[in-house]
Amino acid sequence: CAVPTVKLDETLEMYYEDDNYTDPWRTPETVVLHHGNAKSSRLWYAWVPLLARQYRVIRVDARGFGRSTVPAPGYDWSLSGFATDLENLLNHLGLDKVHLIGETIGGTIALQFAYEHPQRLHTVAACTSPYKFVGVPTYRESYDLVEKSGVEGWVRATADRRLEPGHSDPAHHEWYAQQMIQTSKHVVMETLAYLSSQDLSPLLPQINTPALVLVGKDSTMNTTDRALGMAQLLPNSTLTEISGGTGYIQHSAPEQCVAAWREFVGGLSHG
Repeated sequence: CAVPTVKLDETLEMYYEDDNYTDPWRTPETVVLHHGNAKSSRLWYAWVPLLARQYRVIRVDARGFGRSTVPAPGYDWSLSGFATDLENLLNHLGLDKVHLIGETIGGTIALQFAYEHPQRLHTVAACTSPYKFVGVPTYRESYDLVEKSGVEGWVRATADRRLEPGHSDPAHHEWYAQQMIQTSKHVVMETLAYLSSQDLSPLLPQINTPALVLVGKDSTMNTTDRALGMAQLLPNSTLTEISGGTGYIQHSAPEQCVAAWREFVGGLSHG
């Protein structure tokens, strides 16, 4: 079968997955899943069967990642650019309004999208996502690590916070690392350099889209300035801490995450 890619502009062939197991006579709402840095649509594999019986599920490979076009070094990366790519895909697919869910930086991109294109969303959700990069040393440290040890060195040095050892299947841990290792070195370095200067704090209070902030209660990334800080800045938000799971909860406990998301959506009356 044809690979689902679409030429969105002169510089981008975007790859996406489109799964829909809803009743053929219904027109379901669509959920779009956006991956984080150095990842791809593959990372969402466990979410698809949990959602696709009730929703059309679109998974994207963002520009520079997975099977989408990798720009030459020096591309002008921006959260706004990622949001525009996504808007172009929705236009191509004829999707007026969707539910948008992003993980890690994908959640940051989702919030940028909600800020710029609120009329295109029913809801937005961010899983283990940062919103303030300025003053957080992690991004520059990661940049230096990639520069020195390559993408694989960086991925392996930081892998234990994604799927915590002792709480995850080692084979899952290794597969996850392998997915990330495939990313081009210049893309990882350039996006990290760009992100280290970003802060969405002024934008979040202006986002009125119903927003779910999802994080693992026991995750090392569940620092009050991230999940709680984000939820407090978003005027129409729900903060859900998933207990029992660790690491990046969207990958370690997908069933619980989807259940929490369904509960969040079920609690809203669609306008």
